[in-house]
Amino acid sequence: MTDILLIIFSITLFYIAIANRLMTYVNTLTLQGLLICGIAILSLQEMNIINLGTILLETLVVKAIAIPMFIRHVIKHNGITRETEPSVPYFVSLLVVTAIVVATFLIAQSSVGQGVNKTFFVVALSTILSALYLIATRRKVITHVICYVIVENGAFILSLSQGNEMPLMVNLGVLLDVFVSVFLLGIFINKVGDVTGDGDVSHLNQLKD
Repeated sequence: MTDILLIIFSITLFYIAIANRLMTYVNTLTLQGLLICGIAILSLQEMNIINLGTILLETLVVKAIAIPMFIRHVIKHNGITRETEPSVPYFVSLLVVTAIVVATFLIAQSSVGQGVNKTFFVVALSTILSALYLIATRRKVITHVICYVIVENGAFILSLSQGNEMPLMVNLGVLLDVFVSVFLLGIFINKVGDVTGDGDVSHLNQLKD
């Protein structure tokens, strides 16, 4: 069952590569949060109940509900247009993401040690690299924020590849990092919106002291 959830998670990467609506990105974040919650439940059953409860709280409440709601508010508050406005065609992005997934699979088969779950490793690394690619090829600042959260989702799955050995403090540190980063980027977008209007990164050269 865990492998099925991981496969569905990987499919969201292909979907988001060809998505042209910001709300599709936000809805994908919600779906990824639910999937990660399910993956955590299935793969961390032997973990201490307090640690497991904290992880489930983070994945369900924060990743699937709070962060998507916050990003929706930022989009609505700034009147950002709904198009993602990529700098490369969607089909090219789909090919690149496909190549990333294939490459990470080959890397996992050849160099990942026995102590790491290869399926988790492939999905995690594919998620991180795909999100970084989308950050580089999308023009809107809000899209960069969303992709940053996707990068963190990949890092979370990578930590799950270690099974029940993920300590609570590491997880809390990741959660704090997400909260602070999204909060600061939200403030940044609000200020940039006063200058750029639609949050296009190509307009950032208009910002002055």
